[in-house]
Amino acid sequence: MDSASSSLSSSSFFVIIIRFTRSIFFPLFLFFFFFLTTDASIHVYENEAFTEVGNAYLLSGGSEGILSPSSSSSLSYIRFENITFWRSKTANKHNAGPIHVIIFEAADRNNIGGSAYGGQRAICCTSDLSKMGGCNQGEIIRRPSATDINWPLVLDVKFKGKHLTTTLDSKQVAIAKTGMYNLFFVACDPKLKGLVMSGKTIWKNPDGYLPGRMAPLKKFYVFMALAYFCLSIVWFLQYVRFYNDVLQLQHCITAVIGLGLFEMILWYFEYVNFNDTGMRPILVTTWVVTIGAIRKTISRLLILSVSMGYGVVRPTLGGLTSKVMLLGLTYFLASELLNITEYVGTINDVSGRARLLLVLPDAFLDAFLILWIFTSLSTTLEQLQAKRSSIKLDIYRKFSNALAATVIASVAWIGYELYFKATDPFNERWQSAWIITAFWDVLAFALLCVICYLWAPSQSSQRYAYSEVGDDSDDEESQSLTKEGRGELSLVKQERNGRNDASFDGEDESDEDKRE
Repeated sequence: MDSASSSLSSSSFFVIIIRFTRSIFFPLFLFFFFFLTTDASIHVYENEAFTEVGNAYLLSGGSEGILSPSSSSSLSYIRFENITFWRSKTANKHNAGPIHVIIFEAADRNNIGGSAYGGQRAICCTSDLSKMGGCNQGEIIRRPSATDINWPLVLDVKFKGKHLTTTLDSKQVAIAKTGMYNLFFVACDPKLKGLVMSGKTIWKNPDGYLPGRMAPLKKFYVFMALAYFCLSIVWFLQYVRFYNDVLQLQHCITAVIGLGLFEMILWYFEYVNFNDTGMRPILVTTWVVTIGAIRKTISRLLILSVSMGYGVVRPTLGGLTSKVMLLGLTYFLASELLNITEYVGTINDVSGRARLLLVLPDAFLDAFLILWIFTSLSTTLEQLQAKRSSIKLDIYRKFSNALAATVIASVAWIGYELYFKATDPFNERWQSAWIITAFWDVLAFALLCVICYLWAPSQSSQRYAYSEVGDDSDDEESQSLTKEGRGELSLVKQERNGRNDASFDGEDESDEDKRE
């Protein structure tokens, strides 16, 4: 293959990546810009219907971690605005019971509701519970908190006469204690079946509208942006210094570093705006999750390509290019859909089943990629070992060790995440929940640093890039592929001294011809 065709083949993989990025990103961006709206700590209810739960009709208003005020000038509160209830036209319009608005901390959840004689737990007071005392039939069951007799807080809203609608006056409930607070709207009267509600609630922490469980991530993304910035400075200095010898593989690493830095900066500004306004800016949020999906996709394709020996052992992926790109496109779509669902929209968690349907394809593709990566890596290591390319073999062994450590850490962290969520069903450990998200960004950055170290630009990079494995002499391989050589290396093999060396060279070249 001549130099021109080799260069064309080597760059074709990354040309496809660029086209893939351009063709996918902009249509998605336009779609979400025009058709999606998003709210954050402002919980909006649009004709939300109450659900029958036991002997009550219930609607969840949200759940947030709220911090206590740090000073007299700061406030933490839950504010109700334009809360309106509609009852059914067919319902009896006289003497309907009240609608209860309940705010309670997760630690006081057992103070709401009760059961008679150890039976099924009820939210509203039953006749049996009424006979036992402590509540009035048809009303909410509430016991004072051990720390504050005024909590859980219950606000009542009643329908007047035959009116079909009623409203809750704009009200602001101050929060004085740090905790995970839950809001529920409950109706105990069977006449209120079919109840519908609209309006919004605003949840505020002392430092802004950013939910308590997400607040630490704002500082975290500052540190991650600084880390990517430092890595980019070191990488780009080498990149510019040895630009004429840079490989296509190193161009791709540069793109991943740039995308990572851009993503971390966007995350920070997204959280700042979120904290200041209580709204997730749809433009920034869409940008950041899409750039994140692109970065993750290119990173995985990069690791897969390196595992196949691309850029160091082989100049092209050959017939595998289309399969790799198809896998990349599928992974991007799965990752983008999951990220859009989680971040571009309200901060309320997606229901368990719906989220499972989005997580499973992403997890399956990750597992398939890991299997393909290690299978390809094993084949590449066997080829390098058979052809006695010691320096390349050493680099790939270090790379395989780093990948193995990453996979082990990922599996261990997934196990911890499952344990964390299983042992905290009511999100009482919300203040440390941010670590679950942060770990994956740290792990991805660590693996990127390893790749940058192993394949840093140098004056010897291009020289070894597409040479046939086995053509490098032991003397030449003593110079690192990723570091600047200590002298000018001859492109012509040095003469061997002694018969044994000459004989070995002849046998080696003969074996090479047979392989070709």
